[in-house]
Amino acid sequence: MALCTPTLAQWAISERRYLHQYPELSGQEYQTAAYVRKYLQEWKMELLPCEPPNVVGILRGTDGKKTIALRADMDALPLVEEGEKPYLSKNEGVAHACGHDGHTAILLAAAKWLSENRRDVAPNVLFLFQSSEEMLPSGAQAIVRQVAIDDVDAVFGLHLWQPLEKGKIGISTGAMMASADDLRIVITGRGGHGSMPHETVDPIYVASQVINAVQGIVARCVNPIEPAVISICRMEAGSTYNIIPNQAVLYGTLRAQSEKTRQLLARELKQKIEALCSAWGADGEVIVDWGTPPVVNDEQMSRFVADVVADQFGESSLAYVEPVMGGEDFSYYLERKPGSFIFIGMGGEKSSYPHHHPRFDIDEDVIPTAVELLIQVVKRF
Repeated sequence: MALCTPTLAQWAISERRYLHQYPELSGQEYQTAAYVRKYLQEWKMELLPCEPPNVVGILRGTDGKKTIALRADMDALPLVEEGEKPYLSKNEGVAHACGHDGHTAILLAAAKWLSENRRDVAPNVLFLFQSSEEMLPSGAQAIVRQVAIDDVDAVFGLHLWQPLEKGKIGISTGAMMASADDLRIVITGRGGHGSMPHETVDPIYVASQVINAVQGIVARCVNPIEPAVISICRMEAGSTYNIIPNQAVLYGTLRAQSEKTRQLLARELKQKIEALCSAWGADGEVIVDWGTPPVVNDEQMSRFVADVVADQFGESSLAYVEPVMGGEDFSYYLERKPGSFIFIGMGGEKSSYPHHHPRFDIDEDVIPTAVELLIQVVKRF
């Protein structure tokens, strides 16, 4: 029997549409946090101390021997929303173009049901309404640092996922998403006139060799069965058409699905790129700004979720998904505690634009499924 009633489902959709109109950037979600906090207090939950604008509430279970944590991210993106929907963003230049408004509304709806039916809830439930998933510093890091995560037995989160077919719930029993680290390569040569390159150390030419070499690191230094990506996405060099500059700077991203491969990429980049630059008479500096670790699901917890999905929604709803190279700071929770990150498929006519697109929108038909799943995960834990 479904516990997410049509009334609760409509409440969640209404909340999502309200939140969608008032998006806030990472670290600035104070209005959203106040909105969430008001509901948790209304439902007589204890609020735990944490760094704002994160909000953490706890519902004490009837048994209380176990504690389960559920997480939703609250931040939006710095882009101008496009489209004709009646709930367009009212905050200029900010939009919920990834689905975090849906995540917040879904967790609120689950919290509403669980608080109203607390006599039927055995474990303690920690509700993590998290700031700053899209940008560093990560809100997940702040919560892990300040909240008693050590007392949690398992942690679960979900993502409304446009690349996955509507009606499917995606699970992985291991690596699910990649680490996401920023790369900067500073190449310093000796500038001069473009007609006399032999009197210079051309950092643009060296940079072209570096761009080719980084792909060699993936192709020849990483185990072929280990996913890894190095993408150079931006280059800065020079200011006119006939002068060789002193310096070129490359910017990119590193992605890996294991910590071992992540560290290998950084180490090989430093060794090989600095040596390559030196061979051409330039100075090369490789700077890795560490971001989020890989999202690695606990096998036992993912199989538990898979059983819940199959029992509640049918075997045909369950999809064991291939890992993706996108990043997610849910990884910080999974580094500390067993748990599972879950994709709620919504790809189709109503949700046809990808995440972070100005016309991205949620297919609200899947919201009741997501609310039901969170409630059932708590009930059956």
